Amino acid sequence: MTDQADMEKFRVALASNNLAPLWDMMRRLAPRAPEAGGGVPAIWKWPALREQVLRAGELISAQEAERRVLVLQNPGFPGEGRATTSLYAGIQLLLPGETAPSHRHTASAIRLIMEGYCAFTAVDGERVTMAPGDFIVTPSGTFHDHGNDGSEPVLWLDGLDVFLVNLLNASFGEDHPSRRQPVERREGTSGARYAAGLKPADHPFDAVRSPFFCWPYAQTIAALRASAEAGHIDPALGAGTWFVDPATGQSPVRSMTAGMALFPKGFEGQRYRAISGAVMSVVEGSGKVSVGDRTWAVGPRDVFVVPSWQWHAFNAHEDMVVFSFSDQELQRHLGFWRDERAQLEEFS
Repeated sequence: MTDQADMEKFRVALASNNLAPLWDMMRRLAPRAPEAGGGVPAIWKWPALREQVLRAGELISAQEAERRVLVLQNPGFPGEGRATTSLYAGIQLLLPGETAPSHRHTASAIRLIMEGYCAFTAVDGERVTMAPGDFIVTPSGTFHDHGNDGSEPVLWLDGLDVFLVNLLNASFGEDHPSRRQPVERREGTSGARYAAGLKPADHPFDAVRSPFFCWPYAQTIAALRASAEAGHIDPALGAGTWFVDPATGQSPVRSMTAGMALFPKGFEGQRYRAISGAVMSVVEGSGKVSVGDRTWAVGPRDVFVVPSWQWHAFNAHEDMVVFSFSDQELQRHLGFWRDERAQLEEFS
């Protein structure tokens, strides 16, 4: 029989030597299943979100802020700036004539353009004009800047793996000497070289960055519709597609997975859960999303979080396209990733 008084004295002695008994923390370090530390379901409805972002544009310039962004904070992580356990999300605004200055950092970034035309992003010397629904990546360590040469505001969803980088204490950053980096290649160069099912002969086999950084929505929606028309519709995930580096067939960002799914009108999804918490946004269409014990009506540009290992399902009132990003790519690489589908009777 353990003597509790002796054990408490032992714990005090251990603490004085920066030691601790594993048996006191075993279940916290190695729980039997994911616990409630992955955040909570959360939604940001676009009309209110857009209003607050535009208000930020009245109060602070892009130059003052460096990046004028409102962070989407999961209520489960107050004050931490997290959308999920590992990922950051925010809405960035560029007003007409503004430039977000060129810089680079260890964290990789992904972007979904939500509203506005005639803005651009430049990545490592190549510029691309952005349009709603386009998916854009900024690989780790690449100089990037953004500008709005149009007459209307441009807004987009940012996703970064900054919390993964910071966990490893691997964060570095640098400003470019020029506010806008020099454009060294004409627009469309990377697409012409890589996006036609071809791989240039001079592409390095050990490259760690995607040479391609913009996936236009016109191409994505065409692929989604073709999948749906051919009957490739998962009962939980709809007709889906993943964004990949055309040189490798893998995710263009090694720590994150991003994709879009089309849920045809009338779709009533099977409940599903995965270990990778996800940030999602409706690109077009409308429907209903259930996450845990919450159900939301969703429409264009609404953003919501599906926490790790929480049951969720999609119902589509009309054809609905949903963008998502998560840390699935990293979890698969580490051998952690798993998913599960619910039997219908479990939720009857």
